[in-house]
Amino acid sequence: MKIKDYVSKYDTENQFEVMIKYYEQVQNAWSSKLEFTDNLSENISNIVITGLGGSAIAGDLLREFLKDELKIPLLVNRNYSLPKYADQNSLCIFSSYSGNTEETVEALESAINNGCKIICVSTGGKIAELAKLNNIPCVQLVKGYQPRYALGSSFFTLLKILAHLNLIANQDDIVNAIINLWKEKGEELAQEDNKAFNYARNLIGYIPVIYSGADITSALGYRFKCEFNENSKLNAFHNVIPEMNHNEITGWETYESEQFRTVVLLILDESYHSQVKKRFEIISDLIKRQKVEIITIESNETSFKLRLMDLIYLTDWISYYLGILRGKDPSEIDNIKFLKNALTS
Repeated sequence: MKIKDYVSKYDTENQFEVMIKYYEQVQNAWSSKLEFTDNLSENISNIVITGLGGSAIAGDLLREFLKDELKIPLLVNRNYSLPKYADQNSLCIFSSYSGNTEETVEALESAINNGCKIICVSTGGKIAELAKLNNIPCVQLVKGYQPRYALGSSFFTLLKILAHLNLIANQDDIVNAIINLWKEKGEELAQEDNKAFNYARNLIGYIPVIYSGADITSALGYRFKCEFNENSKLNAFHNVIPEMNHNEITGWETYESEQFRTVVLLILDESYHSQVKKRFEIISDLIKRQKVEIITIESNETSFKLRLMDLIYLTDWISYYLGILRGKDPSEIDNIKFLKNALTS
């Protein structure tokens, strides 16, 4: 079958078209007007972004995207409560696409009681209601997406907030470059026999194990793993180098394909420390001894930020294509819905 046939048969909500137009989310987020003043950033000592799922991933990516710029700590909080140090000197951003993520709602209530400086990000729901009730600025996201398919909106809204508060330099040039990159790649990756589709074909029948670089592509690797879970309906595993060299490496000593058929995906980047690059090479050799296929994924874009966004987009497409190749609907998340209903019953 051709790609359009797979899409027609399995993609019930036409996420294919959503992904082609990812760049439009960036345009909308970056052109939106923020109504709050930059006094929210006065005397802050840390930033805490609270969210779950796709909203949290946007925070993880933001931390690595700004690794050479942001001068205060940024924590991504995935819980019902805030860390004890979150106080009036903390900028607390609460991001929930639906506005009803229960963990995020409860943490927001704590932040209000603690006197934190707060900004909310959502399409509405309880988050928007609490924000209005307490005179808290709330940035409205564009409705109509599943949260994981709204990364362009969630991520670039967070980036715009930090730039608006003068916590980072102006990002207009790099954002425009990313818009152009995603527009170009969207056309390319929607064609027959494209790179992402071919990667996906090589993964059919296997469990992906992903290794990426700590604090550089760790968020990318984790996002890739989560997209396999949700889009491909497939368990996948992720770890970072050098950390996995101190524990997980030993598990490969007893690998048996009869028990666990896997392909290892190595996410590489030219900015890795020289010893980290060497570690990737050694790990690759060790795993190949177990007759496991290794696929390397790397971008050749000129800057780290462009490379990161290039690979985010590519890996999202890979997981999407693997889903439809496996005969799965890349929109459906039945187990997540079941869990949410069970929690409220």
